[in-house]
Amino acid sequence: MIGKLTGLAEQIEDGRCLIDVGGVGYVVFLSARSLSALPAPPARASLLIETQVREDAITLYGFIDSAERDWFRLLTTIQGVGSKVALALLSALPPDKLASAIASADRAAITRAPGVGPKLAARLIAELRERIAAMPTGTSFAPVPILPATTTPTLAGDAISALTNLGYRRGEAEQAVAATLATLGPDTTLDALIRDGLRRLAR
Repeated sequence: MIGKLTGLAEQIEDGRCLIDVGGVGYVVFLSARSLSALPAPPARASLLIETQVREDAITLYGFIDSAERDWFRLLTTIQGVGSKVALALLSALPPDKLASAIASADRAAITRAPGVGPKLAARLIAELRERIAAMPTGTSFAPVPILPATTTPTLAGDAISALTNLGYRRGEAEQAVAATLATLGPDTTLDALIRDGLRRLAR
């Protein structure tokens, strides 16, 4: 079982990265939070790893800190929460925000994660509310912002795509677009969204 990888982060894509360790490339799946915390490739990176072995595949899940890894392990013990959904939850809500949402029974916050509906959110709250006190909340990485519900998906998606085509990482682009939308509102134009996003990324 692989518990940690340290090597050269050569490729960072949507939801995964490739880490070269001694000439062997490992494909590792990560949350948006962990991906955004990685250095721009090629650069040395270190990730904690959760290895899942099945008959047809060995899959590696990476985490920038032990808090996120521990939450991943906890989430995947809940019926209906597989690895993909657990990463989606940790992308939408970092450990401290997820703990807060569960403690306050904030279903709306939890259902912002793709693949999590009201029923699953209710199950997470019911089954984890008494267990979160013992869970770590992680280091102070900036949470990945969630685009406002009123935003036109195409508008945000087009802006994110434009920024990534200019060489910015997807996690960075998503943060910039979300921050811009929070400031300018969902009725802003694509041009204004891209311009303000570039201004934020250039800081």
